[in-house]
Amino acid sequence: MSIADTLVVLPGRASARLATMRQGLFGSLGNTLITIATSALLLWIVPPLFRWAVLDATWSGTAQDCAAGEGACWGFVAAKFRFILFAFYPPELQWRPLLVMVLLVMLLVVTAQPRFWRRELFVAWPVVIAASWLLMAGTLTPPTVPTNAWGGLPVTLFVWTVCFGLATPIAILLALARRSKMGGLRWVAVAFIELMRGTPMVAILYVAMLILPMAIPGGQLIDKNIRAMIMITLFWSAYVAEVVRAGLQAIHDGQYEAATALGLGYWRTMLLIVLPQALRIVIPGMVNLAIGFLLATSLLAVIGIFDLLNAARASATDPQWLGFYNEAYVFAAAIYFVFCFGGSRYSLWLERYLKRSDRR
Repeated sequence: MSIADTLVVLPGRASARLATMRQGLFGSLGNTLITIATSALLLWIVPPLFRWAVLDATWSGTAQDCAAGEGACWGFVAAKFRFILFAFYPPELQWRPLLVMVLLVMLLVVTAQPRFWRRELFVAWPVVIAASWLLMAGTLTPPTVPTNAWGGLPVTLFVWTVCFGLATPIAILLALARRSKMGGLRWVAVAFIELMRGTPMVAILYVAMLILPMAIPGGQLIDKNIRAMIMITLFWSAYVAEVVRAGLQAIHDGQYEAATALGLGYWRTMLLIVLPQALRIVIPGMVNLAIGFLLATSLLAVIGIFDLLNAARASATDPQWLGFYNEAYVFAAAIYFVFCFGGSRYSLWLERYLKRSDRR
């Protein structure tokens, strides 16, 4: 395509998008009324919020300086920044959770790139997770830090990464078991999935804290973070299994028949033909669940684990900075938004990338 053709195509695409937007906003009487109502609501909310967050805000100083102003106290966020991110982790050792965050984010970024979808990636996951745990605990680099002192964003990322990473292969097996022709296996999978999906996550966390230790033979004590991650993984796997099952049901029977005609067995058919197509179909659902699971990690507060949100709430209980909950929650919400919005954009990019791969 020449440069002149490109210049013609780009305005055409822009005009098409503008027409689609105009149709969505004002294409009917209902759409017009909704657009007007939404615009009025934004005009009522946004200017006072902008004034509080920016124009009248106190960007530095003490709590007394903030009390004299009428806007947000971002000086509080600056003063409690490290506590919100790392909670009670010893300040002189906070390079450890910082390094753990870098490792986990790098692992997620590499995993998100299709060009790295190789066998080596399956080795990288347990290595990075084990290294992160040992680094946080101080096993390799003394002094050790008990898990009760862990908190903030590293704990949120660690629990989310480990639990979702482990829940996905378990969910695939559950989805296959639920569609199995073996009646006993199918009913066991159905019972597990429905039990987990019908139980609140708070109850699952209480089971991890109170019931799971009694079920362990010999009265051995397992760290509460590990107990919580075990139960969360099982809980999340039930939800992911239903999404994967929807993808399996979308595969046409001709795919199975063609694999049988080629002499492929059950597992080779699933690994080479069915699952790659099914997982590609459910990418939006998987990303949506991942975003929801990230937000659900805030429930760890009910069992005394200081995740990001709980650390933000606790930062406002400091007697020197008492009561600045709005600023703490806004800062935590901004961090959550960065990860969730990034995940949604990645989902759209991956869908487009896979479509281009199909065309090639």
